[in-house]
Amino acid sequence: MNKKKAFSAVMSLALTGGLILGGCSSSSSDESSEASGDKTVVKMMHLWPEGSSNAQYTIVDDIITAYEKENPDVDIQTEILGNEQYKEKIKVLSASNELPDVGITWAAGYMKPFVEGDMFASLDDITQKDKFVAGTLDAFSFEEKTYALPLELNITPVYYNKEIFKKYNLEAPKTYDEFLKVVKTLTDNKVTPITLGNKDRWTGSMWYMYLADRIGGPEVLNNAINRTGSFEDPALVKAAEEVKNLVDMGAFVKGFNGLSNDEAKGYFMNEQAAMYMMATWELPNYTTTPDVAQEFKDKVGYFKFPAYEGGKGNVDSYVGGPGVGLFVSEQSKVKEEAKEFVSYLVEEWGKRSVVDAGVIPATFVDTNNSELHPMYIDILKDLENATNLTLYADVQMSAKVADVHLNQIQSLFGGESTPKQFTKAQEDALAAEK
Repeated sequence: MNKKKAFSAVMSLALTGGLILGGCSSSSSDESSEASGDKTVVKMMHLWPEGSSNAQYTIVDDIITAYEKENPDVDIQTEILGNEQYKEKIKVLSASNELPDVGITWAAGYMKPFVEGDMFASLDDITQKDKFVAGTLDAFSFEEKTYALPLELNITPVYYNKEIFKKYNLEAPKTYDEFLKVVKTLTDNKVTPITLGNKDRWTGSMWYMYLADRIGGPEVLNNAINRTGSFEDPALVKAAEEVKNLVDMGAFVKGFNGLSNDEAKGYFMNEQAAMYMMATWELPNYTTTPDVAQEFKDKVGYFKFPAYEGGKGNVDSYVGGPGVGLFVSEQSKVKEEAKEFVSYLVEEWGKRSVVDAGVIPATFVDTNNSELHPMYIDILKDLENATNLTLYADVQMSAKVADVHLNQIQSLFGGESTPKQFTKAQEDALAAEK
């Protein structure tokens, strides 16, 4: 599973018209969301079919069953489609102003047209902000109003092979200088320090984003993108210089610009590279997935991206983003009942998603749960102290500017753009959209 599939592809995807594609449904599509006998019908569409997404399907199905038992006057009727089918049907339904009472949305650019078209209801009245990890609600908010509640969260730690580190008397670095010493020690011993599949480009973007955050603080990159700042800010140039330095040191696997993320991951899984930075959707591979040998799982640890000496950022600021969230249709005839169900679903999802599906929720999780793998417990405790979550840069940008950013990332890592050329190209692309 990669980032484009998990989250950001939907932000730049141009949804095209076409036939409404079918899916599983517990009710006919022309049934209205009103009273059904003595019950109030709330229609929900989601994208976790029983076959391909069994864990998520089971969680939602169980939650619906429990909710209906606690609220016998409510009937939750679901329509379930695969990911691409879902996106296509939502487009068609929105064009005819017939969205389901409750549905799934992605954040930022994807949901913006729905919000601007007054299709999503504000959920401020049911949003308990103190229950959500810092920054997760921001991606689903416009003009300080929340229009969807996030279910999932991905942050990006650096995974490392503890056995390789031990062999060379290395410890997980806490500062960037310590990190550079780790890289040098490994290269001196002809060990590949970091695997990276930068053919996909967004992978390199995460390295750049962390350096920008640690050097300039959590706002410098966001400000450049939202145009309250510049991409030629000295901190953003410095971050690009640090990327060039890592490349020049031989920090990354040979041929990284020609490797996909899946190909690059193999170097870490086969113990041919000491470190691999990727989002927490990788956690099952190192914790619970039965297909991965326990001997390897026991060797994997993680650390936060290190602090940069003299920088404005801190180690509790993360690059990442929420996955999908739940919306309520502004045109729903059962809006209040729909909101009550969404509030319930989000809370119950948070209690079950880690153990049952290996998915980190956007809400805080009780880490006293004995069923949780220790690595999940550590990640979740880290999230309790999160100070910031910076949404993936290409997700924040328009599709056109995102393409410039990703191409420049590849050029910077490949040595075809200097740090100043790298930042100028992106500043020019952003400025052209003003």
